[in-house]
Amino acid sequence: MLELDLSAEIQALRQTFGDISEVVDVSRLREDIARLSEEAGAPDLWDDTERAQKVTSALSHRQSELARITGIAQRLDDLEVLVDLANEMGDEESGQEARAELAALTSVINQLEVQTLLDGEYDDRSAIITIRSGAGGDDATDFAEMLMRMYLRWAEKHKYPAKVMDTSYAEGAGIKSATFEITAPYAFGTLSVEAGTHRLARISPFGSADKRQTSFAAVEVIPLMEEATAIEIPEGDIRVDVFRSSGPGGQSVNTTDSAVRLTHLPTGIVVSMQNEKSQIQNRAAAMRVLQTRLLLLQKEEEAAKKKELAGNITASWGDQMRSYFLYGQQLVKDLRTGQESGNPAAVFDGDLDDFISAGIRWRKRKDDD
Repeated sequence: MLELDLSAEIQALRQTFGDISEVVDVSRLREDIARLSEEAGAPDLWDDTERAQKVTSALSHRQSELARITGIAQRLDDLEVLVDLANEMGDEESGQEARAELAALTSVINQLEVQTLLDGEYDDRSAIITIRSGAGGDDATDFAEMLMRMYLRWAEKHKYPAKVMDTSYAEGAGIKSATFEITAPYAFGTLSVEAGTHRLARISPFGSADKRQTSFAAVEVIPLMEEATAIEIPEGDIRVDVFRSSGPGGQSVNTTDSAVRLTHLPTGIVVSMQNEKSQIQNRAAAMRVLQTRLLLLQKEEEAAKKKELAGNITASWGDQMRSYFLYGQQLVKDLRTGQESGNPAAVFDGDLDDFISAGIRWRKRKDDD
């Protein structure tokens, strides 16, 4: 007769979930939804389109968060009922179903627990990611494109909208650089642990000597911030270059010169945009990213000054944060957390959650030290 006892595991999950619910503050969440619902129902809401979009977006995000919390609570209750039913019926199939649901709930609650660690100033924002190829020739530009696809596939798996804003193709394989936006609550806090230098080691498909090739690509992650528009940039500080958008191999894809490159002369920061339909749209998108980078630069300088005055200057994460080995022993290893995967193909197909969760926990421990 089947004797399925998952009570200890379920109780541990309930304890963790209870702690998470306190951090999330479900009561405050319901109050926010009530307030935003009232604002969304105002007859003059859409007189101000920008404000209306902010209200409806905030309402949708909070409703999704509440639905996630209440859904997990219901699944925990249903799991206990399923265990009781399996024991009463002596049904091994129901027992297997209960074990599978326990594993699935454990994964969901662990991910939710990680999200509660995202308490940085901008962690709840959407993310703008820029990938740049480094040393390694064609292998590096190919690697940069592999990373771009990896993050876009990760977003797709999570049903997060992603929008490519700019792509600079290499003359050979892959891309020199790319910038894209992932729109989701906590996208920045989640993906910011991916920032740094990534290293690929493999037998190069572009050489004839079958030699191992090491190549590098840099990943930059910044938050999407409305307040960045408060950064005023004098016209004389910006050089604007207009050029024709290009596809792979430099092939022209536009009949007009709609792509825009902004260079901030005092800092040397360069932002390019070419994926919007018009020059005006590309310039506006580029300006938004430039303002965000300048705001972050300003805050970084202020933080560095405070650390200097306090006599507590610490090193950053360092240049290399993750290695991908595609020869011999297939392996992806994060050098900060020790997180590994023996399935690089799955990682490059967007299977990043374990690496991201480990990175967030590592960062939290580092900040608490």
